[in-house]
Amino acid sequence: MLLYMGSIPLDVVPRIIARPAPGSVYRSPQLYARLRADMDTDNSTDAICNAVAIAGFLNATLVIPNFHFHSIWRDPSTFSDIYDEAHFVKRLQNDVRVVEKVPDFIMERFGHNLSNVFNFKIKAWSPIQYYKDAVLPKLIEERLIRISPFANRLSFDAPPVVQRLRCLANFEALKFSNPIATLSETLVSRMKEKSTASNGKYIAVHLRFEEDMVAFSCCVYDGGDEEKKEMNAAREIGWRGKFTKRGRVIRPGVIRMNGKCPLTPLEVGLMLRGMGFSNNTAIFLASGKIYRAEKNMVPLLEMFPLLQTKETLASAEELAPFKMEIIETALA
Repeated sequence: MLLYMGSIPLDVVPRIIARPAPGSVYRSPQLYARLRADMDTDNSTDAICNAVAIAGFLNATLVIPNFHFHSIWRDPSTFSDIYDEAHFVKRLQNDVRVVEKVPDFIMERFGHNLSNVFNFKIKAWSPIQYYKDAVLPKLIEERLIRISPFANRLSFDAPPVVQRLRCLANFEALKFSNPIATLSETLVSRMKEKSTASNGKYIAVHLRFEEDMVAFSCCVYDGGDEEKKEMNAAREIGWRGKFTKRGRVIRPGVIRMNGKCPLTPLEVGLMLRGMGFSNNTAIFLASGKIYRAEKNMVPLLEMFPLLQTKETLASAEELAPFKMEIIETALA
């Protein structure tokens, strides 16, 4: 993700965030920062919202995000593949200036090569004050910096002015691109048709039991050598030694006791039945490719035979343009 900044003193930041008149803030776009949205934990929306908040706080101009190519998903999706870029820019224009790329005259200093740009390593869940105290001086000095990775680099606990920008980005600026929005409306319409017994009402369940989620959790499910081998391979492909560092101890039992294991399809089904939903309840299942779906989905389908997915509601031809992982997640 990219940012560039104006040269207004930091002490006017609160007034900048409080909706200044258009054009009154960015008088001298001289300072730039590059932030790469790290997709490794499937949190691109969080990363974008955090970048908007940081840009507003530091009087920075945000450059349209560049998503990290994930070694598991292998998805080349761009920002405009997923989101309505024009709407994003326009909705933020009174709070954070957004541009498509860093201007050439800035990139000239770095030989038009981003690998020459200083990469700022930020500790996860850093407070917004850290960006003022540590990031801003380096940004002023370098004019252009990178912050990579950028997943979970801003604390949830932030002042109201920062939270406001997060919410503005999340609930108003980020809007799905027209192809995704159109197909989504089609899926909703067809789901309602499948739910006539309940007057078009249905339950949407986001089941996160894909292989990467199961692997990242470090939880044990069926157990045995086969599962262990599959999970170790998935962790190494996706996170390259993160879970095998010297001194790192993984305790699957403790993780499960702390409630941090992804729910299996069976557990989700039992939870829904426990909440009082009967087997004639219409359900739309939102998910990626379920880990060992041929086995793990059987009990959920037995409990809820009216379950639908995007694959059962739309034809292969309709879904073909949306086969990239991030876009599939958006449709789910």
